[in-house]
Amino acid sequence: MRRPVALRLQAALGTLALAAATGVVLAMPEAAAAAGGATGYATQNGGTTGGAGGQTVRATTGTAIHQALCGRADSTTPITIEVEGTINHGNTSKVSGDSCSTAADKIELKQISNVTIVGVGSGAVFDQLGIHIRESSNIIIQNVTVRNVRKSGSPTSNGGDAIGMESDVRNVWVDHTTLEASGGESAGFDGLFDMKDNTQYVTLSYSVLRNSGRGGLIGSSESDRSNGYVTFHHNKYENIDSRTPLLRGGTSHIYNNHYAGLNESGINSRAGAKARVDSNYFEDSKDVLGTFYTDQAGYWQVAGNIFDNVTWSEPGDDTNPAGPDPRSNTTVSIPYSYALDDASCVPAVVAATAGANKGLKVSDGSCAPQNPDPTPTDPDPTDPTEPSPDPTDPTDPPSGTNLSLGAGADGSSKASGTSYGNVRDGDPATHWSPAGTTGSVSVKWPSPTTVSKVRVREAAGSEGAIRSYRLVDHGTGRVLATGSGAGVAGFPAVSLTKLTLEITGASGTPKVAEFETYAG
Repeated sequence: MRRPVALRLQAALGTLALAAATGVVLAMPEAAAAAGGATGYATQNGGTTGGAGGQTVRATTGTAIHQALCGRADSTTPITIEVEGTINHGNTSKVSGDSCSTAADKIELKQISNVTIVGVGSGAVFDQLGIHIRESSNIIIQNVTVRNVRKSGSPTSNGGDAIGMESDVRNVWVDHTTLEASGGESAGFDGLFDMKDNTQYVTLSYSVLRNSGRGGLIGSSESDRSNGYVTFHHNKYENIDSRTPLLRGGTSHIYNNHYAGLNESGINSRAGAKARVDSNYFEDSKDVLGTFYTDQAGYWQVAGNIFDNVTWSEPGDDTNPAGPDPRSNTTVSIPYSYALDDASCVPAVVAATAGANKGLKVSDGSCAPQNPDPTPTDPDPTDPTEPSPDPTDPTDPPSGTNLSLGAGADGSSKASGTSYGNVRDGDPATHWSPAGTTGSVSVKWPSPTTVSKVRVREAAGSEGAIRSYRLVDHGTGRVLATGSGAGVAGFPAVSLTKLTLEITGASGTPKVAEFETYAG
């Protein structure tokens, strides 16, 4: 039996004034990207840019959010939706359209991509209304509060999850949010941050999760092991019974979080999951790390954590706590760079940065909060800090062997009738297109391969559609070159196993006939 969760909600939230019944949607000429840039695993698999490069609209109701999604040219057209006010059942209705699939009882991000939802002005509060991400990719949610979402009682929304992701979700960055409930499952609430059914490349950063029975999970059952590559950093978990998070399979990176008042258990690694747990601060809690409530083991790598007034259970048939002297039982390699604060300063840094309406401050690893980097998530191709394309005449193909021939290929999405493999088959009559105007395609090798030059060839009749692109070392997330238009780009030789072409801007749907790679 779970103990009831003590209610310590902030009285300062108050009630925000509602706008008109359907809200106000104001079109802006061009979207400003979410402040700062994605971090953690959301930077992998082509990266997470949300609605960067698209239109910006303002919404003050849930209906207006749905109208903005449904008013796009198609389901992949980039858009940034700035939200202000209280979004609830009373002002959220279903909207129909070719570019959306919405519902009246939740904010529905279903079968779409390239969307940013960001709180602005006096703040955005999703009151008893959850955010549901399903069969979608490249989503950013930033600077919003989601509270008191129920799965039983009245009103209900999103299965009781504040933010829930399921069914082939890729590349989601949730940042500077406040996710809270007013009790546990018996009071009608479920998870604050749930991922299941093949959800991958997700980051939760600088957020507050509190006053709930369940913090969140990765995987809905011991057999749901298709999820993973999730980063949790600089978050505050406060007054949570369990699942901070619960991991079933997959890989997670959990660093610089502050845990206070975990009543029953904390990071629960099960069913083959692997978690790297770096420089977190745990206090006034019980069983903060281990495998609990199952006999299917999970694993962890630990370093630099502080355990302050933490109690540990005795091992049992379905309880395997990592403490009282936590030791690593696996190793986890992290493919991206990150700045690690010392655990001793994590409570202060997280208090100054985490949650909605905190100014979007971040940490650079110096234990001192910083203002967010104003650089857009989607770099300007002319930014002098980014690598420049090789000045080689784009009509002059590189010499040597095209290393893409016979390599593997994958990507972020593909339009009907196209294939990732068409970009490395040596046949310019075949092509790949993303399911929209932007997307990524990669060539990959079974062992490290040295590359220093790339030639991108567009299909006949679509020349000039690519307006801007990036070449990214998939393993490290490093941007090797940026440019505009197809042609030849060069960069210092790098050894890698996967090279990604990210199309960040296009006129219409781009068609990549060949993504050729060369050693020199």
